[in-house]
Amino acid sequence: MGLFKKFFSKEKKETLDKGLEKSKTSFLSKLSKAVVGKSKVDEEVLDDLEDVLISSDVGLKTTVKIIDALEERVAIDKYVTTKDLHSILKEEIGNLLASNSTSSTATGFEIPENTSNTPYVIMVVGVNGAGKTTTIGKMAYQFKSKGLKVVLGAADTFRAAAIDQLQVWADRVDVPIVKQAMGSDPASVAYDTLNSGVAQGADVIIIDTAGRLHNKINLMNELSKVKKVMQKVLPDAPNEIMLVLDGSTGQNAFEQAKQFTAATDVNCMAITKLDGTAKGGVVIGISDQFNIPVKYIGVGEGIEDLQVFNTSEYVDSFFGQ
Repeated sequence: MGLFKKFFSKEKKETLDKGLEKSKTSFLSKLSKAVVGKSKVDEEVLDDLEDVLISSDVGLKTTVKIIDALEERVAIDKYVTTKDLHSILKEEIGNLLASNSTSSTATGFEIPENTSNTPYVIMVVGVNGAGKTTTIGKMAYQFKSKGLKVVLGAADTFRAAAIDQLQVWADRVDVPIVKQAMGSDPASVAYDTLNSGVAQGADVIIIDTAGRLHNKINLMNELSKVKKVMQKVLPDAPNEIMLVLDGSTGQNAFEQAKQFTAATDVNCMAITKLDGTAKGGVVIGISDQFNIPVKYIGVGEGIEDLQVFNTSEYVDSFFGQ
């Protein structure tokens, strides 16, 4: 992970620190109250710590896993002071995140080296309002900044606003977009986008999809159809199915993750809007419980504030270091 940290710029770290400020302040305040007046980590402290983690949106299952790890450490070391708790807790959370992350080998906004010469296709899923379109726009900008040719596909045809919003981003980033009228078949838009991307020699194709959850069966069928139609053009498409989650919704993000991972083969995630919330602990729980890498996090409104997720930098910022 050292090589990745070397290229994690000072500016990006400052943005990350600022983006996680509310989460850090809330978490450390609760942690301080849990150990006040205590000199060693005992059962009572661990019980209080469990409440701290759950109230910080880490999630029950992940919290239990962290507490179990701490209990093992206390049993082995026999005596752990509350002063040690901060560093031990940070270490355990870091280990937990690292085991479910690709950040140690992350290449940023670049195409993985082991792909073929065909366009790299990313299908983006998530509920409306999670930050899907903004995430796509910021990804397009950062891919283009790396010298890659990007094509967008507006396959969320359920809402006219979704098509219009993606068009705004396409204009802003100055990348081509393929779209049809509202109500068109999403699979048809995806098919046209891949054909267009191949014809234009695109490096990356990003497909937006609808985020309706009122009927999981319909969602599953629609996303499955989109995938099958894309594979008529590019057999390996999509290379990534990225789930975008709104970090500010806390526990609701867990439920959205359950729904979408059941509906399609999500293989990476982006967690957005962490800068406006104290619920940054949700990243820890979601990464652990779904065992799906968190690839990007949104820590600000700026076009460059979608960051490649790096576990060590995230943990440092979350613990105020």
